[in-house]
Amino acid sequence: MNIIENMSYDEERALYGIKHARLIRCSFTGPKDGESAVKECSDIIADHCYCNLRYPFWHVHQLKIQHCEMTEKCRAALWYSDHIEITESAMHGIKALRECHDVLIQNCTISSNEFGWFSSDIRMDSCAVESEYFMLHTENAQFFDVRIKGKYILQYIRNCTFDNCVITSRDAFWHARNVVVKNSVLHGEFLGWYSNHLTLENCKIVSSQPLCYCANLRLINCELVDSDLCFEKSDVDAVITTPVDSIKNPRSGRIVVPSVKEIIRDDADSTADIVTAS
Repeated sequence: MNIIENMSYDEERALYGIKHARLIRCSFTGPKDGESAVKECSDIIADHCYCNLRYPFWHVHQLKIQHCEMTEKCRAALWYSDHIEITESAMHGIKALRECHDVLIQNCTISSNEFGWFSSDIRMDSCAVESEYFMLHTENAQFFDVRIKGKYILQYIRNCTFDNCVITSRDAFWHARNVVVKNSVLHGEFLGWYSNHLTLENCKIVSSQPLCYCANLRLINCELVDSDLCFEKSDVDAVITTPVDSIKNPRSGRIVVPSVKEIIRDDADSTADIVTAS
């Protein structure tokens, strides 16, 4: 493997097309303000590198990024790439990951709006994320011990799992399909609207108007805390372990709950059974 160490690059396409290279403590920054430094490359390791210019890793196959910093100026860092491992790194530029496949992200901090769009086969472990429109249209993804904060996240995702996560967002999981969330905490408004086959197990949910217009919705031993106007026009099978503020017009199914302060039935199509301890 070719070793490139302690170099600084700021020109356009500085390392275009290289293969089998390890970049150690290299910097991509400078007055020439060039972009696409490591484009159309393969079998690349970036170790303790500093990325301060746009589009550094496009069309890269077999890429490892470890202990690297991508600044706010590092816009759209990884696009159209595959077989990627990113560990112990900071990803702080907008649109940092898009249309990438077979990606492992571990122990990273991410502050990047529009992160992860149209990507697939993602695994994210032990990360902290701040992002708007995080993971839009992503498929086949697994999240474990991830803290996610931002608006309009996880929309239109498919075939994804979440375990031991904390998710704080307005409009999370809209139009999600075949998604399982376990042992997690979810805060925000309008959770999960228009989803299909969304399952929440052993979760704590704090939300205004959560889980409306859902098909094939399941809640297994979940807490619904400070949550009102739940389940409107949803097909739902739920076992809830805490009292609920209000349930409004669930379309079909069965909801088991200790108690409900208010049940609103002003829609003739609302036929779901609501079973309370009292």
